[in-house]
Formats: sequence, C-alpha cells, structure tokens
Amino acid sequence: MALLKEHVAEALVGLLVLLFAAWFAFYALERSSGIGVDRYTVTARFPNAAGIDVGSDVRVSGMKVGTVTSQTLDPVTWQAVLTFAVDSKLKLPADSSAAISSDGLLGGAHIALIPGGDPEPLMPGDEIIDTQGATDLMGLIGSFINRSGGDSGSRGE
Repeated sequence: MALLKEHVAEALVGLLVLLFAAWFAFYALERSSGIGVDRYTVTARFPNAAGIDVGSDVRVSGMKVGTVTSQTLDPVTWQAVLTFAVDSKLKLPADSSAAISSDGLLGGAHIALIPGGDPEPLMPGDEIIDTQGATDLMGLIGSFINRSGGDSGSRGE
C-alpha cells in the first residue's frame, strides 16, 4: 500500500494517457469507417472500376457522404459491381447517376454521385443504373502520343 501512495501521480498520469488513447482510437474509427453513423447501401455496375477499392470515398459535390463496402465481378456481364454505404440523412433521388472520378493526375479515385431530379429517393438495396466507368488515362496519353506525329507526311512535304 505504501508503494501505491508513493506513485499516485504517475498512476493518474498513466490513467489519463490511457483514456486519451481510447478516445483517440474511437474518434479515428468513427471518422474512417462511419461507426455511429446510420447508413444504407446501394449498388452500381461499372464497365471499368480502375482505382476503386473497398474503403474508397463516395462523394456528392466533392463532399464525402459514404464509402465503398464491397466490389465483385459479375460473371455474366463482366462488369464491376460496387456496393457502397451512404449516410442515411442524404436522400438521393432515385434517378441519380454515379461516375468514377479521379482526385487529380496523381491522386486516387472516388465515386462521384450526381443527384437526379426524381422526387422518389433511393432506397436501401437499390441499384444506380446510370453509371460511367473510370477513364483509362494512360491509354489516352498513349493515343495522343501515337497520333501526334502522323500528320506531317500527309501534307505532301
């Protein structure tokens, strides 16, 4: 008991450090995975889902509103089927569209949701029909480079 009385200050500091670490861990989990946030899931099919992984952002007008929760390949249509969880406070119109967009030339990719005009909202489990897959940036650059020098011989020079 005498040992405890001698080290009360260290014990209290240790307890405060543990409480702060627990609070920080909960805060980080809540911000990254949406613990404590009520969400509903919707799916969308994309012809090309390059750059999208489980955990990728889902955004509306650049603001994060959800995350990708799963991705599979449809063996019949060969399309990527993405499921994502969206904040339930967000009542997206049923005719909303989804596009895979990049964060920049060197950045990652996210799903950009574009709200439609339908008065009926998307319901949990619904599928977004109007989608646009990822653009193959390296293919575009390659086709630009390959076509850049091809016109000089056709002018008769």
